[in-house]
Amino acid sequence: MKYKKAQDILPQDLVNRLQDFADGVYLYIPRKEGNKKSWGEDSGTKNLLYERNERIYQDFKNGLTIKQLAHKYYLVDNSIRRIIKEYTRNI
Repeated sequence: MKYKKAQDILPQDLVNRLQDFADGVYLYIPRKEGNKKSWGEDSGTKNLLYERNERIYQDFKNGLTIKQLAHKYYLVDNSIRRIIKEYTRNI
């Protein structure tokens, strides 16, 4: 989430009113309930990790060892085991 200057997006009278309550502090404004997005939805990170994990599982099925996968994907052995465990549980 990026910070935005209140005076760049809000009417000045609203900025003045907010300053009466929260002068000089950072203020978090949560998203409306219907506008919430899950983690990684905007950036595409969630999809990238899903695709990477899919490749890891396929490589494992094709005979690569945990150590080889950890080296190939720059992850620790336990992360590779967790990914493989998730895929075998969901099959």
